[in-house]
Amino acid sequence: MTKTNLPDGVRLGVAPLSWTNDVLEELGGDITLETCLAEAAENGYAGVELGRKFPRDAETLKPLLDAQRLALVSGWHSGFLTERDVAAEMEAVADHAKLLSALGVEVMVYGPVGTMAQGALDVPMSHRLTLDDDQAAVYADRLKEFDRRLFGEFGLRMAYHHHLMMVVETFDEVCRVFDRARCGLLVDTGHAFAGGFDYAKLFDRFGDLVRHIHLKDVRADRLNKVRADDLSFNDGVRMGMFTVPGDGALDFTPVADFVRQSGYQGWLVVEAEQDPSREEAEPKAATKRGLSHINSLF
Repeated sequence: MTKTNLPDGVRLGVAPLSWTNDVLEELGGDITLETCLAEAAENGYAGVELGRKFPRDAETLKPLLDAQRLALVSGWHSGFLTERDVAAEMEAVADHAKLLSALGVEVMVYGPVGTMAQGALDVPMSHRLTLDDDQAAVYADRLKEFDRRLFGEFGLRMAYHHHLMMVVETFDEVCRVFDRARCGLLVDTGHAFAGGFDYAKLFDRFGDLVRHIHLKDVRADRLNKVRADDLSFNDGVRMGMFTVPGDGALDFTPVADFVRQSGYQGWLVVEAEQDPSREEAEPKAATKRGLSHINSLF
């Protein structure tokens, strides 16, 4: 097992997306959960995020994680607060939140899928939905209240995932929502770069709100093709737009600087939606490279 150099209170996890894609089920569909967990542990990761092949009851999932000495890092909740009120969102999240709490998770990833048009991940990237100022204000207020209630009822802190094709994609959109909401934020290095801005700006402006960090690299030439040809998000995933830290265009030094200077306590998660059948993306080798690259910064 690789020994990490991270400060006390900071742990390195990995998302199962390098093994099995949550949306494109043909990518890694033949790779078992047991393989994913074993290889993550062998590479030296301390934990894994939830994926589509994970059982959704604590009694079944905990022994699988314990067998590899892995913690459950977090889990994505598909949120619809652009469309429904906080009470309805709390009802929708209840079973998921109970599972995370039962397994000792402290931070829940909030993915704003309710902001997407039908089939948004398969339409040209230019066709995404946006919010006007009034809609953004309502959305921010709902997020703030949801964050408060999620912690009050389940002991979980929300980490909002800015994301391509969802209404909080650009830096200006993040600012418009988070200057008002002041709720928990997830910084995703790759989605920031692909969304047209330097992820370090999020640390500078919202450092006190950062509760979770996804470490994703981007192959700039493939991103440029996606943008130039107005391809879809899923087209980009299939062609290898995303990769693990160290394989692409991003500099991850600002992550290490933020962790050291801010006293951040929590998870750093290596995440890359890739096609595991590509030689460049073979899951065990790729995620080991990602861990080694981040470890070297500390």
